Amino acid sequence: QVQLVESGGGLVQAGGSLRLSCAASGRTFSTNAVGWFRQAPGKEREFVFAIAWNTGRTYYADSVKGRFTITRDSAKNTVYLQMNSLKPEDTAVYYCAVLLEAFRWGTQNPSDFGSWGQGTQVTVSS
Repeated sequence: QVQLVESGGGLVQAGGSLRLSCAASGRTFSTNAVGWFRQAPGKEREFVFAIAWNTGRTYYADSVKGRFTITRDSAKNTVYLQMNSLKPEDTAVYYCAVLLEAFRWGTQNPSDFGSWGQGTQVTVSS
């Protein structure tokens, strides 16, 4: 099993940037892809971005197009979510998780992901 730990959250003003990290340990060689999700108070968990572990292919939610990017450092077993031009509506707890089945590539359903990290809080002030 893979264990994931998120870090890098914080408080930032609208228009600012943050870089989140998702560090993986354990059976990382079995990882298909890593996804980022977020959950604001009172709302459902929402897909943000995903990256294939071996190929680096990505897909993302329309809400972050042109503002967020995702990368991975295979040597460090870490996935990064670079968030630019942040908006107050980006405020949420951000989680990373592993895609459970490779054939589900492209899914935005949280149920298709597992080994969730504990999350990191991102707060964007207006």
